[in-house]
Amino acid sequence: MAFAGVLNDAEMKAALDACSAADSFDYKTFFKTCGLAGKTCEDVKKAFGIIDQDNSGFIEEEELKLFLQNFSAGARALTDKETKSFLAAGDSDGDGKIGVDEFAALVKA
Repeated sequence: MAFAGVLNDAEMKAALDACSAADSFDYKTFFKTCGLAGKTCEDVKKAFGIIDQDNSGFIEEEELKLFLQNFSAGARALTDKETKSFLAAGDSDGDGKIGVDEFAALVKA
């Protein structure tokens, strides 16, 4: 698991279980439940690096769609509605993607 050593397995499972139904994903609840909201800036940056699959320095819409699968390979993809809402919440500069500072702000929101 990509987040081993950064996040607690039981907390990650609880966070994934809480949003297993389509259109039930809420980033604030997810980040709190999985424990990422309480982590250091260093750990949040590590998480960003894991989610930024193509190492572009940004999390784009396609990477957000598969966001939950970073926490568990068997997790569902986010719906288009969830993905667009998640992107809109994190993209504070309007460039269509989420940078590391935007991600950190989203996690700590």
